[in-house]
Amino acid sequence: MDKKDHSHTPWIIIVAKYLDRWLSEHDGQPPKNYKEKEAFRQMIREGIMKNENGVPEDEENFDEAIKNVNTALNHTKIPSAVEDLFSSGQCNKITAQTASFWVMLRAVKEFVYNEGNGNLPLRGTIPDMIADSQKFISLQNVYREKALQDAAAVSKHVETLLQSVGKPAESISEKDIKLFCKNAAFLRVVRCRSLAEEYHPDSVNKDEITSCMDSPDSEMVFYLMLRAIDRFYQLHSRYPGVYNYQVEEDISKLKLCVNSLLQEYSLNVNIKDDYIHEFCRYGAAEPHTVSAFLGGSAAQEAIKIISHQFVPFNNTFIYNAMSQTSATFQL
Repeated sequence: MDKKDHSHTPWIIIVAKYLDRWLSEHDGQPPKNYKEKEAFRQMIREGIMKNENGVPEDEENFDEAIKNVNTALNHTKIPSAVEDLFSSGQCNKITAQTASFWVMLRAVKEFVYNEGNGNLPLRGTIPDMIADSQKFISLQNVYREKALQDAAAVSKHVETLLQSVGKPAESISEKDIKLFCKNAAFLRVVRCRSLAEEYHPDSVNKDEITSCMDSPDSEMVFYLMLRAIDRFYQLHSRYPGVYNYQVEEDISKLKLCVNSLLQEYSLNVNIKDDYIHEFCRYGAAEPHTVSAFLGGSAAQEAIKIISHQFVPFNNTFIYNAMSQTSATFQL
């Protein structure tokens, strides 16, 4: 390898080259712990060219390879969320009424356990990296070609599944199958509950609430307080502390609502009086900065749902403007 080739080889190829050498010297076992990975990085460092004075050349592609060792050595596995979808009844029982999503998911599952040898279809894209254009395009074409082969294999499984339930192969387009394969590692199914279900005492996720309340800074306390505020409104047709002269009186009333809520849901948790006092003091105010943030969050979630892209919040989202933190809870 001449100097030009050496300095323009993509880091993926550099890591692969030295990994082959490592495997041959370590009985086919890749670097696993910190010590072994450091030794592997040193092996790559020693491959950097040196000038006539023995000083290492400035080879950014080798620096990239060293930085990406952990990424390159990550064990390829199917995400747990996708494994759960593979195990679902809708994936394993395909009928003429089954939605295209589940048909393609079942086809991907068939691919994983057959042609894929336990792996999902290849995405077919590679990240930007230091390399000359020709090498980068050649490497990109290798990944793209393998992705097309994987998608073609999944397409055959889709066709077989559709035929088995008496539907034409054209029911699902090649374009949709390729897009599905490209994003197979990020598939999610969000099953939301209604507010009625969330509010029912028998269906509330007590374990989630209790475990979160173990942390003194958990946003869960705001969820419980807002539920108590709703209860206060149902009883008094107004929010606590709206007028200054009501604040002191409403503190005891709101505390009763908090205790009633905790008792109804059989929650053995403690809410500090400071929270009750503060919720009465602010009197249902709506700071414009908080409203703007929550409005933007709601708009973003609407776009996700309409466009069917990215994963929307599942269940309950709490924003704490005081600490600039947020959390999502499965309640």
